[in-house]
Amino acid sequence: MYSTGTLISLALLSAVSAQQVGTLTAESHPKLTWSKCSEGGSCTEVSGSVTLDSNWRWLHDTAGSDNCYTGNEWDTALCPDGATCAENCALDGADYEGTYGLKTSGDALTHTFVTEGPYSTNIGSRVYLMADDDENYEMFSLLNQEFTFDVDVSNLPCGLNGALYFVDMEADGGLSSNANNKAGAAYGTGYCDAQCPHDIKFIAGEANVEGWTPSDSDANAGSGKFGTCCSEMDIWEANSMATAYTPHPCTVDGPTACEGTDCSDGDDRYSGVCDKDGCDFNSYRMGDTSFFGSGKTVDTKSKFTVVTQFITADNSTTGALTEIRRLYVQDGTVIQNSAVAIDGIDEVDSITDDFCAQQKTAFGDTNDFEKKGALARMGEKLGAGMVLTMSIWDDHAAHMLWLDSAYPLDKDASAPGVTRGECSTDSGAPEDVEAASPDASVTFSNIKVGPIGSTFSS
Repeated sequence: MYSTGTLISLALLSAVSAQQVGTLTAESHPKLTWSKCSEGGSCTEVSGSVTLDSNWRWLHDTAGSDNCYTGNEWDTALCPDGATCAENCALDGADYEGTYGLKTSGDALTHTFVTEGPYSTNIGSRVYLMADDDENYEMFSLLNQEFTFDVDVSNLPCGLNGALYFVDMEADGGLSSNANNKAGAAYGTGYCDAQCPHDIKFIAGEANVEGWTPSDSDANAGSGKFGTCCSEMDIWEANSMATAYTPHPCTVDGPTACEGTDCSDGDDRYSGVCDKDGCDFNSYRMGDTSFFGSGKTVDTKSKFTVVTQFITADNSTTGALTEIRRLYVQDGTVIQNSAVAIDGIDEVDSITDDFCAQQKTAFGDTNDFEKKGALARMGEKLGAGMVLTMSIWDDHAAHMLWLDSAYPLDKDASAPGVTRGECSTDSGAPEDVEAASPDASVTFSNIKVGPIGSTFSS
């Protein structure tokens, strides 16, 4: 029996387990090009691809096609425990467009929210950018670099999130650190983030069946005893109504299985290994209600470019991260990020440690960002290399109100920092969003990375 506050060694967890590869559906990663840029703005196209996260994949017995997981429950005969389940069950290939609503074309990737497939209804999706070897995730080191992409959020209503972000996953999806993981990055294994999610079906190559509780509100999800934690850099969380970019540092390195206090669940939110709140810059929350949205300065009725710059103390790729800047480009015009208009916070337009400390004080929030190492810690992970993740999802826990409405609900909506967008506090219930907006979508395209000032025209 593990005591609360135990971090579990990934090697120990995986010692007797395996994540098998199925052969009933051929796996073919959809191609997605992106660009590496150099000083002066010269860019070279890279031939990449994307792979579907293992949590979405068909999981069946290795001897046939019986489901190991149906709806939100495990088959207890095939999966009496995590190790046996991993030996008995295989992750299979994916029909990306027909089952999961994922489509690529050149440098563009479109996620469609709800897809009626031949065997099931799929809701949401999460993919990772693969390296050109098609076996490992592409690793991005972003210190003193900028990351740029185009996005179309015009078809994303309240309650949805089309997200693009980086997480501290292993390049091979845990293939080398978990000797019996036979699937690896090619099959989307090894996810982790700063929320230490408990709904991940496999952690370190072993099924998360212990203590698994099916969700009361989500027919496809549940929660196991273990979570999986790692640092997360949210470049983009958005719908057509609101957006935020947020660093979430953690004190651990790479995917780390957790239980109890270390997962930062419930009353232990600020006692664990990750900063779940992060330090967010949401223009609406920061006092500029006319900046982002339909018909606003950044007009979400049409596509635009998002530029994120990671500034270091000595302007080198090895220096300490001191600032995260944001720019937009739309219709050929460069748009500077909105400036803060909140009492007690300097009139800045980027994320720094000073901004984060002032924001936490002004909003009455706990500064767990500082406790978990702030920008310096986030910079360590960005310098070492992180995995690019793109997703579309709805929120069974908080209805996405933390992004696009007033949240938390027990606070006055007029209090500083509470209102984050114009969506109603009654919006975002997954059953409503799934019924009203099944064809909602987000398209990410024209991804570029390079030195500061190299990825867009000013």
